[in-house]
Amino acid sequence: MKIDDLLVIAPRAPFPYMNGGFAWYTVQEEGVPSPESFNQSVFLLHQFLGEIKRQYPIDTKRTFLLGFSQGTVMAYAAGLADHASFRGIAAMSGYIPVRSGISVESDLSGLSVFISHGTDDNVIPVQFGRNAAQLLTKAGADVLYREYSMGHQVIEETITDLANWMKERIN
Repeated sequence: MKIDDLLVIAPRAPFPYMNGGFAWYTVQEEGVPSPESFNQSVFLLHQFLGEIKRQYPIDTKRTFLLGFSQGTVMAYAAGLADHASFRGIAAMSGYIPVRSGISVESDLSGLSVFISHGTDDNVIPVQFGRNAAQLLTKAGADVLYREYSMGHQVIEETITDLANWMKERIN
């Protein structure tokens, strides 16, 4: 696989956030997105992904959703709702929003999931990543779970592990 073979599409979250950033939702409480902003974002993301499928020749066996923090929550929301359309989900420092109505189906065989989380994450506790790994493994997903000595961030070791994981699944 060459870099020319990749199509990377990164949607911007819809809600303004501090310092010129953007967010997918407001937080109601730890591990629970505000229903109004979360549901709106899930709807918009599903629309966006549908448009991508219509505009590009997408091979679902080579399609991955990737997210960090709130982006991970959104990748889970979209990927678990339509897991047959994706080869895998890369979830960095996030959680499955089960308290927001996102369910983990009983059969996720064929779906690969890379989960990374920092042991010192002070934004989203590491237990949220561990819980996601347990839920997805129980549902039959092929899960690779990695913890790193870091906070709420992505480090070079994470990127290396993620790249190797993706290469194994694309080839």
